[in-house]
Amino acid sequence: MASLAKPAEGAGARPAPSVSPRKSVTRTRRWVAVLFLLPALVLLGALVVYPIGYSVWRSLYDADGSGFVGLENYGDIFSNDSTLTAVRNTAIWVAVAPAIVTVLGLIFAVLTERVRWGTAFKLIVFMPMAISMLAAGIIFRLVYEQDPDQGVANAVVTSVHDAFAESSVYPKARPNASVSDMKPSGGGSFTAAGTVRAGTPALIPLVGIAPGKLPGTPEDARAATGSGVTGTVWLDFKLGGGGTKGQVDPGEKALKGVKVEAVKDGTVVASAQSGADGTFSLPAEADGAQLRLPGSNFAAPYNGIDWLGPTLVTPAIIGSYVWMWAGFAMVLIAAGLAGVDRNLLEAARVDGANEWQVFRRVTVPLLAPVLVVVLVTLMINVMKIFDLVYIIAPQPSQDDANVLALQLFLSSFGGGGNYGVGSAIGVILLLLVLPVMFVNIRRLRKERHR
Repeated sequence: MASLAKPAEGAGARPAPSVSPRKSVTRTRRWVAVLFLLPALVLLGALVVYPIGYSVWRSLYDADGSGFVGLENYGDIFSNDSTLTAVRNTAIWVAVAPAIVTVLGLIFAVLTERVRWGTAFKLIVFMPMAISMLAAGIIFRLVYEQDPDQGVANAVVTSVHDAFAESSVYPKARPNASVSDMKPSGGGSFTAAGTVRAGTPALIPLVGIAPGKLPGTPEDARAATGSGVTGTVWLDFKLGGGGTKGQVDPGEKALKGVKVEAVKDGTVVASAQSGADGTFSLPAEADGAQLRLPGSNFAAPYNGIDWLGPTLVTPAIIGSYVWMWAGFAMVLIAAGLAGVDRNLLEAARVDGANEWQVFRRVTVPLLAPVLVVVLVTLMINVMKIFDLVYIIAPQPSQDDANVLALQLFLSSFGGGGNYGVGSAIGVILLLLVLPVMFVNIRRLRKERHR
């Protein structure tokens, strides 16, 4: 069998190419690459590495940095009530806000593909992203104002409430105690000590209302007449003074719409409302009964929900965050949805799947990588939330809305003056972000190898 012979080395043979040890794979000299990377490395070291290292070092010293305390600052963090509240609220933010924003972004992205004006809707939803956190905080501080005349949220709530519930007629009004025998009888109501008789008009003088605050255009009060059980409810006050207390004087205003009940042995036997001139008339069975003004006449008006109180301040601020970032999630998910193979969706429909099944079993799994990106990005973002909480939460409930980033500011610059504890909180925030960043980097590497 013939053997293969090595080619002889001669004049026609070419030597194997060699790579200079001074050059990289891209044939670029290493010192040239280092020279170009040097500005970036200097900035990275000055703006990232040095602050992190200094924060870790500073967290091991006391408030003014003169004494080494070791891990004592970290112990103070987990023994301080304010910091523990901040940790709890930060956990709520991380668990709730990114999930809500991602779900809303997914819903908006899917629905806008099916509506005619989808682009305009996306633009409207995305517009809050152009607003800074400071501006958004000021906007929602006004939205959540307690006064329904100023706060949009409570204006809506009170409008819905008043549409289904009867509102009080004259808040904070009360019978004139100097001339009336009506006394408080519980629940905001007033009951007369004596009884009413047919043919003897009852007089119910009220005070505690400014004449200029009466609703509408009130008429002058008129003394009731007739043989039945009648009476008059009026404002026992005359501008300019004069008149007799407990008597209907000319110029005194009638109180329209006041509910009057006739009570016998604790049971309401009849009721009526005063008319435009303040008079009312009860049926014959009211003869001999005590008159009572129920508390619904004088209850304070419904002022809505205390959005910025201790109970709801954190959910309210999360709501403002959702308003800002739902557009961000929608745009990213819509971009991922545009790359989904439509043949897979049509194949699922041909196989008999309804729209909900197509969405749940085909669309969402295909969008899983994009959803993870959005979710992880938002989780990192909410860990350092500061602006919205600091601006929206009023001072009385700021402790209840506290988060780690705000506690870091308060401990270091907001009157605490303890840079050691502030640095320790910063290190803890870094440690909390690192696992999320690790998951994100690992996912990106997997995507790159596909």
